[in-house]
Amino acid sequence: MSIKRHNPGKLLSSAVGHNGVVYLAGMVADDLSKDARGQTEEVLKKIDTALAAMGTDKSKLLSVNIWVADIRLREPMNIAWTAWMDPANPPARATVEAKLADPRALVEIMSTCAK
Repeated sequence: MSIKRHNPGKLLSSAVGHNGVVYLAGMVADDLSKDARGQTEEVLKKIDTALAAMGTDKSKLLSVNIWVADIRLREPMNIAWTAWMDPANPPARATVEAKLADPRALVEIMSTCAK
């Protein structure tokens, strides 16, 4: 049983791979001064980086959970999402409103991807 961990820390790894599946931790933007679209674009870049480090890419996304601090932010988040997502390979996805750990964070995204 082989498990690969990317950027392991005290509380979590940013990605874990096992049996051909990559699990990404929930990711938020580093620059929390950006609006919802800007934060989403930043998170999606972080996802690309983590997936590449694990030997896969967004075309193999299986499922995505997105949390927005206010459901009215769904539309600007979706603008960034639609521009980024591989339209030939849309994952299963859920978007819900939630109170995020840092009140400046507007979007958090967690995903599961095949290798």
